[in-house]
Amino acid sequence: MATRGSKSERGEVNSSQEYEVKYLAEKLGVSSQAIGGAKRATGSNDRKVIEKYIKDKSK
Repeated sequence: MATRGSKSERGEVNSSQEYEVKYLAEKLGVSSQAIGGAKRATGSNDRKVIEKYIKDKSK
């Protein structure tokens, strides 16, 4: 039985998939542009790194 995406892909945010960016933006209460900015600032696609960056920035 096939599953969607590999486990390594599930922890990453793919900017070309609008629904992934939108989901994370809604989850964190920020704009999609803020997610893009966090990706550039951290240099990472890792969902946990982006979430931590945004949470730390909002303090």
